[in-house]
Amino acid sequence: MYFCQNCGAQSPKWIGKCPSCGEWNTYVEEIIQQKKDKGRNTPSFSSGKSVPKTLSDIIPGKEPRTDTNNHELNRVLGGGLVPGSLVLLGGEPGIGKSTLMLQIALSMNIKSLYISGEESDQQIRMRAERMQIHNDRCFILTETSTQAIMQSIEKVSPQLIIIDSIQTLHSNLIDSAAGSISQVRQCSAEFQRLSKETGIPVFLVGHITKEGMLAGPKIVEHMVDTVLQFEGDRHHGYRILRSVKNRFGSTSELGIYEMTARGLKEVSNPSDILISHRDENPSGIAISAMVEGLRPMLIEVQALVSTAAYGTPQRSTTGFDTRRLNMLLAVLEKRSGFRLGTKDVFLNIAGGISVDDPGIDMAVVSAVLSSNEDIPVEKKICFAGEVGLSGEIRAVNRIGQRIAEATKLGFDRIYISSYNSRGTDLQSDAIRIVPVRKVEELFSHLFG
Repeated sequence: MYFCQNCGAQSPKWIGKCPSCGEWNTYVEEIIQQKKDKGRNTPSFSSGKSVPKTLSDIIPGKEPRTDTNNHELNRVLGGGLVPGSLVLLGGEPGIGKSTLMLQIALSMNIKSLYISGEESDQQIRMRAERMQIHNDRCFILTETSTQAIMQSIEKVSPQLIIIDSIQTLHSNLIDSAAGSISQVRQCSAEFQRLSKETGIPVFLVGHITKEGMLAGPKIVEHMVDTVLQFEGDRHHGYRILRSVKNRFGSTSELGIYEMTARGLKEVSNPSDILISHRDENPSGIAISAMVEGLRPMLIEVQALVSTAAYGTPQRSTTGFDTRRLNMLLAVLEKRSGFRLGTKDVFLNIAGGISVDDPGIDMAVVSAVLSSNEDIPVEKKICFAGEVGLSGEIRAVNRIGQRIAEATKLGFDRIYISSYNSRGTDLQSDAIRIVPVRKVEELFSHLFG
């Protein structure tokens, strides 16, 4: 069979363009004939008969969870590690996937087996010494054959298994090279059967493609219970762990880490880090109260507006959607009368994180107007509101959590949409809540 190395689609003959993903020259021939394994075969499910039941006949039970001794990972997983779960962790090379997994294996007080197909024993030992964590219940295995790994698992009987990475393993049941579509699918299926039959949680570390998607066939993401994405800018010290898929919890949670010389350090208060502590108060800076999942945090929005020196104005963003910035600039131009069409606009989210929350629109507008007028926004002011196409300030969700986070960090005033204050009691003695309706009203409040 011929398999697309980009998306995993198969074809009985070679074709130039993949009909599934549209990529060219990605089909590679692979032999999928299975042969009998002379060694230990993979575990199989018991052949017990299953009887159809109604929902009322099924006895509800709560999944027991294991504490990973990592609060950020517990939050992303939904409260802890579920027995028998299969977790896929993806991320760019050098982002810290192996560091995070080794740190989890060493910090948990259970018998764990860390299987590496990319590093030697000495490299793993050096990394563990940098972390300064000692655990005699963590076993290290450098092996790429799944049949040999199964035999080691039977001898050690671990309570946690970590595979780094799934692309380096190969099974004797498939006659193709390691890392191919067939091998990744087969190895993932073997560890899925192992986790479901024995109840041992398994972490699979996976590579990603140049488009940022997890490498290998999409069926692997459907086979696992949880898909985690480890992302961040390698030029900044902060990493974000997101849940893309989670059968045992919410997919809107995220964990924040800081890369240090001793490994990944948990960030319990990201708002204090994402806001720069400066002595001066320059123009073009505004603080926004955003919500990522269930976690509120304050971020700093930086804007620079200058005259276009080369005729064509530039629009550049870091950590923010460029199309959304163009829409906000069009609203300021059309609805509010600010002449920004002939000026360069540069926008940056401090800390190297990417933000999708529309609740930071008001902070973006305030930072742009502050830089355009060269008038700084007061330090103890933050914003939480979405800007519509007619120039109105729209309501955002979880406004109470945003106000509470701003109050906790000592802000004096927060600007929100007047539609958020309808029917709810948002009065606070610790912070002044200012509702606004239009962008013009916001401008008059800030700059007079």
